[in-house]
Amino acid sequence: MKSCREIHRLVIEGQDRELGFAERFSMRVHLMICTTCKRFDAQIDLMRQALRRFPGD
Repeated sequence: MKSCREIHRLVIEGQDRELGFAERFSMRVHLMICTTCKRFDAQIDLMRQALRRFPGD
Protein backbone atom coordinates (compact mmCIF):
# COMPACT_ATOMS: atom_id res chain seq x y z
CA MET A 1 0.00 0.00 0.00
CA LYS A 2 1.18 3.51 -0.76
CA SER A 3 2.12 5.88 2.03
CA CYS A 4 0.09 8.97 2.89
CA ARG A 5 2.85 11.12 1.39
CA GLU A 6 2.54 9.25 -1.93
CA ILE A 7 -1.25 9.59 -1.86
CA HIS A 8 -1.00 13.34 -1.21
CA ARG A 9 1.25 13.62 -4.26
CA LEU A 10 -1.23 11.66 -6.38
CA VAL A 11 -4.16 13.78 -5.16
CA ILE A 12 -2.36 16.94 -6.24
CA GLU A 13 -1.09 15.50 -9.52
CA GLY A 14 -4.57 14.17 -10.27
CA GLN A 15 -5.83 17.74 -10.40
CA ASP A 16 -3.47 18.52 -13.28
CA ARG A 17 -3.23 15.28 -15.24
CA GLU A 18 -5.13 12.07 -15.75
CA LEU A 19 -3.80 9.39 -13.45
CA GLY A 20 -3.18 5.89 -14.73
CA PHE A 21 -5.36 2.97 -13.71
CA ALA A 22 -2.90 1.66 -11.09
CA GLU A 23 -2.48 5.15 -9.59
CA ARG A 24 -6.25 5.74 -9.42
CA PHE A 25 -6.87 2.29 -7.96
CA SER A 26 -4.22 2.53 -5.25
CA MET A 27 -5.34 6.06 -4.38
CA ARG A 28 -9.01 5.07 -4.08
CA VAL A 29 -8.23 2.04 -1.94
CA HIS A 30 -6.09 4.17 0.36
CA LEU A 31 -8.76 6.90 0.57
CA MET A 32 -11.34 4.28 1.62
CA ILE A 33 -9.33 3.40 4.73
CA CYS A 34 -7.44 6.59 5.61
CA THR A 35 -9.60 9.42 6.91
CA THR A 36 -6.67 11.86 6.99
CA CYS A 37 -5.98 11.45 3.28
CA LYS A 38 -9.69 11.48 2.51
CA ARG A 39 -9.93 14.85 4.26
CA PHE A 40 -6.86 16.10 2.36
CA ASP A 41 -8.46 15.06 -0.94
CA ALA A 42 -11.66 16.93 -0.04
CA GLN A 43 -9.71 20.07 0.95
CA ILE A 44 -7.75 20.09 -2.32
CA ASP A 45 -11.00 19.69 -4.25
CA LEU A 46 -12.60 22.61 -2.35
CA MET A 47 -9.59 24.84 -3.03
CA ARG A 48 -9.67 23.95 -6.73
CA GLN A 49 -13.39 24.78 -6.90
CA ALA A 50 -12.86 28.09 -5.10
CA LEU A 51 -10.06 29.07 -7.48
CA ARG A 52 -12.29 28.37 -10.49
CA ARG A 53 -14.78 30.96 -9.22
CA PHE A 54 -12.24 33.79 -9.40
CA PRO A 55 -12.02 35.59 -12.73
CA GLY A 56 -8.74 35.21 -14.63
CA ASP A 57 -6.21 38.01 -14.86
